[in-house]
This record gives sequence, C-alpha cells and structure tokens, in this order.
Amino acid sequence: MHSLRTKIYQNEFVNNFPGDNSGDLRPRQTPGMLYSKALPTPVQNPQLLAWSEDVAKELEIANPTADDVKILGGNLVTETMYPYAACYAGHQFGNWAGQLGDGRAITLGEWQTNTGKSWELQLKGAGPTPYSRRADGRAVLRSSVREYLMSEAMFYLGVPTTRALSLVTTGDQVVRDMFYNGNPQYEPGAIVLRVAPSFLRFGNFEMPAARQEEENLKKLVDWTITRFYPHITGEDKIINWFKEVVERTAHLMVEWQRVGFVHGVMNTDNMSILGLTIDYGPFSFVDNFDLRFTPNTTDLPGRRYAFGKQPGIAYWNLGCLASALAILFPDTDQLVAALDTYEPIYVQQYQTMMANKLGLDAVRPEDGVLISEFENMLAQVKPDMTIFYQLLIDLPQQLNESEILNYFKDSFYKEPDSDKSTALYNVIQKYEQRRQTNAIPEEEAKERMRAHNPRFILRNYLLHQAIEELEQGNSQLFEKLQAAIKEPYSRNHDAFFAKRPAWASQKAGCSMLSCSS
Repeated sequence: MHSLRTKIYQNEFVNNFPGDNSGDLRPRQTPGMLYSKALPTPVQNPQLLAWSEDVAKELEIANPTADDVKILGGNLVTETMYPYAACYAGHQFGNWAGQLGDGRAITLGEWQTNTGKSWELQLKGAGPTPYSRRADGRAVLRSSVREYLMSEAMFYLGVPTTRALSLVTTGDQVVRDMFYNGNPQYEPGAIVLRVAPSFLRFGNFEMPAARQEEENLKKLVDWTITRFYPHITGEDKIINWFKEVVERTAHLMVEWQRVGFVHGVMNTDNMSILGLTIDYGPFSFVDNFDLRFTPNTTDLPGRRYAFGKQPGIAYWNLGCLASALAILFPDTDQLVAALDTYEPIYVQQYQTMMANKLGLDAVRPEDGVLISEFENMLAQVKPDMTIFYQLLIDLPQQLNESEILNYFKDSFYKEPDSDKSTALYNVIQKYEQRRQTNAIPEEEAKERMRAHNPRFILRNYLLHQAIEELEQGNSQLFEKLQAAIKEPYSRNHDAFFAKRPAWASQKAGCSMLSCSS
C-alpha cells in the first residue's frame, strides 16, 4: 500500500503531448494544446467526509493521513504530480460547441499499481482552469455527494463506470443558481477525487480534428490504442479500435437500459472513449417506466437525452467521433461500415439482456416480439420499473386478470384503467407461456432474474434527503446509502424498497435537475 503523499506519480499524458505549461488559469483558447497546467486552488478547511475502502484497495492506496486529506482538497500537490486540465471539444445538445475542456476537473497524475494497472486521479471542484470559461471551477456538496455515491452505485450494479475514491468538504461557500432561474444561493463546497484508467472522451478527438491538427489527432489515437487497447495492432489498428469503441458504447447503453439509468446530458464531451459512464450531473434512475423521461431541465422540451433515446444518441455521438477520425482515412467507407455495426450489436446484446431480466433460457427468434410487446405494455402502464421486475421474479402462475392487477399493485403509481389492465394481463399470459418452454429449471430462471434486476437503486429522492441531512450535520442516511449501494441485488436493504413518494414528484432536486446538479 502507498500513501497519496509519498507515491511517485506517472505523467504519461503530459509527457507525450503538447500543452500550455504556463500555469495561467485565465480562460482562453489553447490551439495546438491537448492540456493546460492547472494547479488546484487551496480551500479553507478540507475535511474527509467519505473514503471508498474498495477503491483504495483496488488502487493499493493506504488510509489517508492529514497530508493526504490536503491533497484530496487541493491544498497540497506533491513533487511528482503535474496537475493539468485536458483540452477537448464537443457537441452539446446536438450543436457544435467548440473548445470546452476540463472546467472544474484537474488531473493530478497517473497512479500505477504493483500489478501494472494505471489509474488517472482527478479532482472535481478544485478551482478554475483555463477551460472554466465564466465559471469558478468549484463544486458544491450537493453535486459532489451525487457523483460520489452514484459512480460507486453503478460499479456495484455491474455497469462500466468511473469511480470515486474520496469526498471532502472544503469549508468554503460556493454560489450556485441551481435552476438557472435568477435565484443564486450559497451552498457548502466539496471536492470528489474520481479515478478511471482514463478520462479521455470523444471530445478529446473532436478538438484536434476541428482545428485540422492532424498530427496531434494521429498521435492521440495511436497513444490511446497502445495504452488502453494494447491487443489491437497492425496496419488496420485505427479502424479496428473504432470498431471496439462502437462495441463498448453499445454495451454501455444496454447496461444503462437494464438498470433504468438516465444520464441526462449525453453530449459528445461526456462520452468515454473506454465505454465508461462518465460525468455524473443531472442523472436519475427511472422510477415509473417512461421512455420519454429526462431528469435534466436543460433537456426540455425536446427531451433529446430521454431514457428511450439514449441508445440512438450514442449512435449519433459515435458518428461525431467517426467524423473526427475521418481525416486519418483516405475515404469514409471503413468508418461508415464500422458505424453500421452499432445497431446489430446493440440489438443482439439488448435482447440477451432482456432475456436475462425475464428469466428466459436464451434468445429465440420469436422472443424479439415478446420483448417488444412487454416493453410497450410497461410504457402504457408505467409501473415502477425496479419494483415491477422484482415482483415478476416470484409471479405465481395461472392468475386471472384481476389477480395479476392485484399482484403488481405495489408497483403502480396510478392504477391502470381497463385497457391497460388488459394489456398487462395479455402480455403476462404470453410471457408465462414462453417461460414454460424454458430449457432451464424454474429456480435457475429466477436466479438469473435476481442477478440482472436490481432490488435497490439510488433514487434521486434518497440522494436529496441524504444531502439535506448532511448540510445539517447528519450523516446517518448517507452512511446507510453507502452500505446499500454495495448490495443492489440483495434483500439486505429493503427499507429502501419502495416507490418514489408523491412529494418527491415535484420537489426541486428529486424530479428534475440542472446541469449544475
């Protein structure tokens, strides 16, 4: 185990690419540069609020000392660290936004374990960078708690994600206009230290492409492949790498849909080149099953990033990445062909995922129709997604329509009318008939369902309650949620096995959030 204070950090990204090393934090364009040096701005009183023992064990990091907490709060930079903010671009809500970059994230360096694995350590909320534009580079307790808990919750759900090592309060107050409606307020500041093999995103490749910096783009692609896709070699390595990025992205979308996760702001600068869930902002799990649900106030009224649109948006974003890579190819034929593999990969993986959620032995040709009818029914009835699938696991056989309605009643936010009740009954009948043809025993089918349908999800109203309590000096619910996120498929935390309460449907921070969340 190594301490954060004494570890010798690697700085491979800085050492391999051109950057602005002036340390000037004033907002500006940085053409030709892939990063800018950015020292964290010290805070008044960093205090450790949470520390992930599991992440620390994975990275071989010793329990934090007082000096380590200074590092986590941005008050101490060691000799071998080279803090920087990455320069990238992106398409935001479908429009080209130009240079963006790490506006409130500062990478301290790369942490290498004894096994040879390397992790990028990044502070979020540690002060301004040249890419902060008109912002202060800070984060509030509200958004930091959300990222810390949710990134870890996604990991234990089995969804590819960045992770969080620590959460510190800063002792400073930060001004935020939560809904951009002219009502700024002071909120307690906080900083998350998040980790990933890399925080490279589609936008890192869009930036040099947009500036016609072909050499920088080619070098970044080659470095990314060598470092993170070492199994890909040969003359065709770039197109084969893009194919794998397509496949990883499709897999990520399947996993989001499996657990009912809605990212809320799927801009190309928020898409990981490694296929990870990255940048937790106005996210939410789906409560009542609604394909048009978006938790992001900025996403209204178009609902570009709604639950049911996420797979299609991922494809669109991959198209933007392909466009950025096009200058490295004589024509676009190979890129178009690779991009065209997204839909069949997604459909195949999605149907397999749904078969697991439904406890089917395998995906048969006719199952596609059943899966489609099942989801159409859910979209009509709008039950609580998590609770409905949990009830489905132990569904008794040969129930009549009224008995089925009564069985699922605890998942309803609104009792179905006669048409919806009939739709539910008809689909359940077809589903039961299909289950009877399974080549696996009933208990094995149930175990499969239990392994793919979470029983605990980190609902927004629970996060909101925990944040309110923390702001009042009470960490009881926060600690309970830290325990619950580690066992999302068990019954050990059934105190949280309940629908979203009615009051949470309209309360700020529980139903809709902004990009500052």
